[in-house]
Amino acid sequence: MHAADDGWWRWTPPSGTGELDYAFVLDGEEPALPDPRSAWQPESVHGPSRTVDPASFPWTDSAWRGPREGAGVLGSVVYELHVGTFTAEGTFDAAVERLDHLVALGVDVVEVMPVAAFPTDRGWGYDGVGLYAVQDAYGGPHAFARFVDACHARGLGVCVDVVHNHLGASGNYLARFGPYFTEAHHTPWGAAVNLDHEGSAEVRRFLVGNALRWFRDLHVDALRLDAVHELKDDSPRHYLAELSDAVAALAEELGRPLELVAESDLNDTSMVTPTAAGGRGMTAQWDDDVHHALHVALTGETQGYYADFGGTPGSGEEGPLAVLAKVLTRGFLHDGTFSSFRDRPWGAPVDRENLDARRLLGYLQTHDQVGNRAVGERISALVAEPALQAAGAALYLLAPTTPMLFMGEEWAASTPWQFFTSFAEDWLADAVREGRRAEFGSHGWSADVPDPQDPATRDRSVLRWSELDDTDHARMLRWYTNLTALRRRLLPAGPTRFADVEVSFDEDARWLVLRHAPAGGAPYAVVVTLGEDGAQVPVAGAAEVLLAWGDEVEVDADRVGHRCRSVSVVRVERS
Repeated sequence: MHAADDGWWRWTPPSGTGELDYAFVLDGEEPALPDPRSAWQPESVHGPSRTVDPASFPWTDSAWRGPREGAGVLGSVVYELHVGTFTAEGTFDAAVERLDHLVALGVDVVEVMPVAAFPTDRGWGYDGVGLYAVQDAYGGPHAFARFVDACHARGLGVCVDVVHNHLGASGNYLARFGPYFTEAHHTPWGAAVNLDHEGSAEVRRFLVGNALRWFRDLHVDALRLDAVHELKDDSPRHYLAELSDAVAALAEELGRPLELVAESDLNDTSMVTPTAAGGRGMTAQWDDDVHHALHVALTGETQGYYADFGGTPGSGEEGPLAVLAKVLTRGFLHDGTFSSFRDRPWGAPVDRENLDARRLLGYLQTHDQVGNRAVGERISALVAEPALQAAGAALYLLAPTTPMLFMGEEWAASTPWQFFTSFAEDWLADAVREGRRAEFGSHGWSADVPDPQDPATRDRSVLRWSELDDTDHARMLRWYTNLTALRRRLLPAGPTRFADVEVSFDEDARWLVLRHAPAGGAPYAVVVTLGEDGAQVPVAGAAEVLLAWGDEVEVDADRVGHRCRSVSVVRVERS
């Protein structure tokens, strides 16, 4: 290679070289290291890199204009999956065989958990170190291209989860190449990625280039950005704003929407405010408060970070249904209020009149909220009966926010989804085991924590597709399928508002009604009874049942009656 004046070293391979394995020796120090921008690591993240020509992928999606004919992620039905446990084979090619199931379910966008190269063959993917590469155990870059192409052929958009806030501990050689990390800031994983100190301009360029590669070379439609609150950046222009503007420029160049979805713990919609207005420019952000409020109302759990979601005396939200009502009408519980888990005020109010409510993603389950439990129980294992999961599903799938399912949720999969790894280093494996055990103390979970390193932990987490033939699982699948179809009927395309949502409830009788009168659409109500004896629920203008979990529902002009735990969706006359 030849040194250039700008600090880079360069070498251009001869024309016609084809695929080439290579590695770098820095300052004469062995062993040779993989390329930080490697597109393929066929011999693990510790081995040599291999060149990939993206022009060689046999794409058939030249007419693709984005999810929902170019409408994009907002308002789409999103489906989060982990390639390694979505099927028994755990590969992109095997996942393709299940895409028709997602189409029939009513999914618009498939959100894939991280596929950037990580050290071994089993893991969630959040310990990736080859940010430009595609995990070889899943099939590598060529199989990923086939997966994306197959999704587009079925009208499914693809969102990839990327991690820019840290790298894993095994195979992380970035610090050898430059000042990619800084001790000026710290994160839960150690020294922060260097976004605002000496050399940070090239670090930011490295990360922005990584994001653009997924869009340009691999044709994805959106990126989910992991834990953006851990991107420590005190520079005048935040990294996320720079990234947002770069993605917008590429979207204009490619002629299709390219979008960024942030996982943010900040409860602040400045994250989804355009950069021109001083915001971070994200398309949308995850809203954990929706999950927490639904979870507590349905299960009664109030430990750890769930504590405030059971209600707080004197707060105005003194019970779980009052909390759920606030979240469904205002976006967040903590919108400047005191968070006991954080021991300080948290968040900022949502503009109910003007914020497009679709910019918040609502959900009943995610990989975090299932997998970060001690034994990885799904909501179906935690509620008293399936009607409660059905109620939670109706509330978030018919809310004005953008809904997201977690794989297997749609049929109440019996399999847990647990935390698993396969680190080769004993010290790292032991640290992960001890860390997981210690983490669960604050939640009061005393169950034995599965060994993340045991292959059986991953195996227990693989979906059992044969369950679709079971009567009870098939019933839940029909419910979710009917809900996504009803969402398309009831919610017109375009922005939604929290101001168009009203929620009434009775903590003692255990019922709640979400009424939504979307602009340009007919008003409807989601009626939920959580008590085992049901309830007679006042619903002014109730006209007809559009969908019901069971047959035991009665409707007249001002009430909906359930004789047991249930949920129904009714058309209502405008008042």
